[in-house]
Amino acid sequence: MSDAPTVHLTTLGCAKNQVDSDKIVGLLTEAGYGRAVDPSAADVVVVNTCAFVEEARRESVETILELAEAKRSEARLVVVGCMAQRYGAELAEALPEADAVIGIEGYPGLVDRLDALTGWQPLELRPLRRPAMDLLFRTARPTPSTPWAYVKVAEGCDKACSFCAIPQFRGRQRSRPPTEIRREIEELVAGGVTEVVLVAQDLASYGRDLGAPGGIVDLLRFVADVEGLGRLRLFYLYPRDVRNELVETMTGLEVVADYFDLSLQHVVPELLRAMRRPGDGTAHLRLVEAIRRRAPEAAFRSSFIVGFPGETDDHVEALATFLREARLDWAGFFPFSPEEGTPAATLEPRIPDDEVAARLRHLEEVQEEITRLRAAEQVGRVLEVLVDQVEDGVPVGRSYREAPEIDGVVVLDVGEPGTWCRVEITGSYGHDLVGRRVEP
Repeated sequence: MSDAPTVHLTTLGCAKNQVDSDKIVGLLTEAGYGRAVDPSAADVVVVNTCAFVEEARRESVETILELAEAKRSEARLVVVGCMAQRYGAELAEALPEADAVIGIEGYPGLVDRLDALTGWQPLELRPLRRPAMDLLFRTARPTPSTPWAYVKVAEGCDKACSFCAIPQFRGRQRSRPPTEIRREIEELVAGGVTEVVLVAQDLASYGRDLGAPGGIVDLLRFVADVEGLGRLRLFYLYPRDVRNELVETMTGLEVVADYFDLSLQHVVPELLRAMRRPGDGTAHLRLVEAIRRRAPEAAFRSSFIVGFPGETDDHVEALATFLREARLDWAGFFPFSPEEGTPAATLEPRIPDDEVAARLRHLEEVQEEITRLRAAEQVGRVLEVLVDQVEDGVPVGRSYREAPEIDGVVVLDVGEPGTWCRVEITGSYGHDLVGRRVEP
């Protein structure tokens, strides 16, 4: 409809938020709304916020204020997502620039709210309301402009990590039925997507709330044969739940990338206990080594919290030693954030911010060298590379080793976006690889 309002949507935070944004776009498209690439051209500017840690909340507020300045004076500004869900009325009071603050539980009424804000009165009747997560799970989404896409298989989390507030505003785990997940993958592949990244707060626990004993293993087997799917990648695996059957399934199914994103968080036993996390450095190392015995060329990513209350210099060195022994391909390091309402928020002793920053730099330097060495070890290998885009005439893609948006890339000589190429790796440059296309 030519008189339909247009919407610009900015997404912050993790891959799971991006999936929600895709579904919101699909929901608004179904309702007849148009899309605006530039916020200054939109009738409604929507910001999907992140509330995971203090830095993410700060970025969310800064982005909201920037978009308030960028939009037209008569355009409406709507704040949605995790921060809206967690802080609700408090956020609305603190940000008078926002015309509406709508948490995740308010998504079933999102279209009605936008209709009221814009004064638009479409002729057709709106569909019946559905529960928020059911709405996001079932709503169609536009095909991404990239040859890869995230697919969220569950919402919420049943873990009780002392530092994490996600269960407070995302709730307990609710897994999607396997048939819905397969249908969404089929729709994405039909639209040109050939790599799918499965995401959830706790992916390895998928299906437990459904009473499905096979869980994530059965799901992988169920979706692996979708025609046209070139690669399936898994994000966010809780280490205790990465058991032999899952490793064997991941490494045994050709379409599943030998890419293990393990949420380790630290290696010191007393810190992990305070985090309400299992294991220690020895157990983490055993897990990595067990996977490598099954798949010697497997790629690994993990994330670690730095500056957790009670952490000492010796603890930091223990983590650095683990990194050198584990030789992970990729790792992210995040400063501890005392999240309101979590047990860890009251723990002592707290580490001064400048000390946390120094520890972060030290660990990042250790991992940087390991990542460079791991990249250099790929020289001479022939890898299957999905070309994501062509930048200034140069094709750029990823092998099974590189996840979209967070890892390095493979730069090659020829290739078109969305195509698969066999690439001989001829060199490495920091995190990235350089290669030439070879015949199949």
